[in-house]
Amino acid sequence: MGSNGPKNLDLRGPPIYPAGPFSPGQVPLFTILTLFPEAVQSYLSIGVLGLAVKRKLIQVEIVDFRDFSHDRHRTVDDRPFGGGPGMVLRPEPVAEAVEWVEERHGSHRRIVLDPAGTPFVQSHARELCTAERTLLLAGRYEGFDERLLQLLEFEPFSIGDFVLSGGELPALCLLEATARLIPGVLGDERSAEEDSFQDGNTLDHPHFTRPRVFRGLSVPQVLLQGDHAEIAAWRKKEALKRTKNRRTTLNEPDKA
Repeated sequence: MGSNGPKNLDLRGPPIYPAGPFSPGQVPLFTILTLFPEAVQSYLSIGVLGLAVKRKLIQVEIVDFRDFSHDRHRTVDDRPFGGGPGMVLRPEPVAEAVEWVEERHGSHRRIVLDPAGTPFVQSHARELCTAERTLLLAGRYEGFDERLLQLLEFEPFSIGDFVLSGGELPALCLLEATARLIPGVLGDERSAEEDSFQDGNTLDHPHFTRPRVFRGLSVPQVLLQGDHAEIAAWRKKEALKRTKNRRTTLNEPDKA
């Protein structure tokens, strides 16, 4: 079952952000399998995720599964059986990449980014942030051979009812939504606690800063008076009002 490693590392090189030997109790490990590692790497160098990686609060390994192709042309796709437009990603390179990763680090929770998958919501992020090792599979073209997803038991997740050209952006969405819930990743833990959806399916309340008056619009007076109980009540009321006006389908707490 195991893989002997990438067949084409001499052409592309080892994983970006290679994670060292992993043992339980360490910071969470996220492995991203992609055909465009540079696209993922650029986002991991900035913002919240960049700080989390730099401070070693999470580990991220990026693996180009093209390195596991079996021919000198580094082919990873082929025409679909039954005809039709586009190309389908072959199962062998991805299967061997997954096996290689898990031989090095141990078993992962396996997730494939797929517009036909379960909509990813905040409760999934809360659940995922407790996992020791998570593998995110980002596809291209017409997607993956279905046998790969069945045999390796990937969980399909979607970030919305629309189609992108690849799974890299959805993978980064899942990674950031999850990582920002890990203790220490955000500078102020209250930032995550007060986000939209944290208390179920309720949007965040409106925010205001200086100046007090901007082009004729003033900051709500309740926010300037220093009464924390009144401020909390106002924010809760405004959050519920915003949720009712903007997201009428958010009636019940989300379910994992």
